Order: sequence, then structure tokens, then C-alpha cells
Amino acid sequence: MTTSTGRFTLRSLLFVSALALVALGSAQGASWPRAFTNADGTTTVIPSQPQRILSTSVSVTGSLLAIDAPVVASGSAGNGTYFAQWAKVAEERGVVNVWPAGAVDLEAAYAAEPDLIVVSTSGADSTLDQLAELQEIAPTIVVDYGGQTWQELATQLAAAVGSEAHAAEVIADFDAYVAAAKVRIHVPAGTANIISFNGAGTTNPIARAVGAHAQLLSSLGFLIEDPDPAWHTQATLRNDFVWAEFERLTDLTSETTFLLRFGPDGVASFVSEPVLANMPSVKAGQVYGLGVNSFRIDYYSATEIVDGIVAEFGN
Repeated sequence: MTTSTGRFTLRSLLFVSALALVALGSAQGASWPRAFTNADGTTTVIPSQPQRILSTSVSVTGSLLAIDAPVVASGSAGNGTYFAQWAKVAEERGVVNVWPAGAVDLEAAYAAEPDLIVVSTSGADSTLDQLAELQEIAPTIVVDYGGQTWQELATQLAAAVGSEAHAAEVIADFDAYVAAAKVRIHVPAGTANIISFNGAGTTNPIARAVGAHAQLLSSLGFLIEDPDPAWHTQATLRNDFVWAEFERLTDLTSETTFLLRFGPDGVASFVSEPVLANMPSVKAGQVYGLGVNSFRIDYYSATEIVDGIVAEFGN
């Protein structure tokens, strides 16, 4: 077992002392220090409740904000901006934009003076390659947002930052919101698939049934088609999407298709593709945009998606 505590732990600290801290955190529950099991199998000891969190992953920041975690700085998307669904919240809370995805600035990380750093295992915003350097700045935890719902991620993060009660309340309110929406909609017959449509000549990610998008739509009553993992073109299979070649879209069989990153006006570019003309969903006229902010699921975008589904399929 590897224990990471950053520069706030003395280099000479004996391993047995770290184990004692872990045991203390487990025994006292809400007290500190506490141990966090990282997505890479290591363990991070968090010595005290965080007051200044640096989220290096823009995909994780929304979940941190939703549970009122004290985020003081965050990485942004590749274009240098925050996700629109929570950008206003970040602005209101004074969250500093430290770097765009793929351009880690360790000096900015030091300047933020974090007492906890959050890193994701995958995605363009992953800073896993800089993990050792970040651990020198502050205790650093590693999460995998791709393989779980935003609720599961929020619960995991809450355990690291001491926001368990608030996270449980936010999740309960959202789950009730989904349940209320479910009884207000008429779900089309058959299955549905979810595509991040990029067009011909490139990969078009298809949401997996175990991913956050599929689980959200499943909670509303949709039966999600699971793409063949053999279609995946990247070296490592992901939990959230199968990155498929454009032509593989014609192998999908669902009567309904949802397009990520698109509102209603974006559907035309998909249905007008000659290669896709015989897809069941195109022939049925059942292709829908899931929302312009739907690519990454967090509390804020999930709420927008639910509202969009009700608007489209409401009784």
C-alpha cells in the first residue's frame, strides 16, 4: 500500500506512523486525519479537513462545487473556460482558473496554496503524469469520474473533504427530482443509444451502459443499448465510452438516439449524413439532442438533462 501525503508529511515519518493515522481516521469516523483510497489503488492520508482545494480536473470540479467543497482553484477545459453549467457558481465563489486541460502549471498549483489536490485518472484534463509533483505540494487524491455516476463521485469526494451530510442531502434531492420527472414522461418503445457525434473521418464515442450518461437515462426509464467494446479504438478500454469509428454507428440498433453536446438545432447534422440514413433512430425520426452541456455529467448538467427530457417527452 502506498501512502501519499505531500510536503505536509515529514520525509522521515515512519510507515507505521502513517498506518496509525489511517487507523485513527477510521476509528473516529468524522474526525481527522482520515484515509482516502485512490482510484489507482494507493491511499492518501488527509491530515485535517481541507479548506483550500485545487481541482486539477474540470470534469470533477462541478461535483465538488455541488457539495459545497471549498474549491479555491481549478483547471479548465481545453479552450480555457469552465463548463457552462457551473461557470457562474465558480465565479461567485471566486474559484481561480489555474490552467486549461493539457497545460499543467505547477507554479500556479503552488500559488493556490492548496491543502488538498484532486486528480482524475483519465480524460484530457487528467494530470496523472504530474502526480508526483503535485504530491510535493499537498495531499493529493486520485478519482475516476468515468466509471461512476456523479452521485457516486460526489459521495466519494465528500468523504475526502468532510461534506458527507451535505452531499447526501444534495443527492437525495436530485434523486427525488428524477423520480418526479420519470412519472411525467412517456419513454419511446425499444432501446436508446447515446452518441458524442463528431462526424465522418474521426471517432464518435458511444456511451456504455455502465457510464454516467446511460445510468442517468436509465433512471428515467430508458433502456440503453450497450456498444460492442470491440469497437473501441483507444489502447485502454474506458468505463464511460466506446470510442468507435464513424462507420460503426450504422451497427447500432436502437430506435432512439441521443446526441451529446447538441441541443435540438444540432440534430440536423446527424440525420443528414447519408451513411447514417438507415439507422433505426434516423428512419424513425427519433434523434434528439441531450443538451449543449451534456458531455460531462455532474449535478448541474444532469439537472439540465432531466429538464430537457421532460420538455421533449413530457406527457
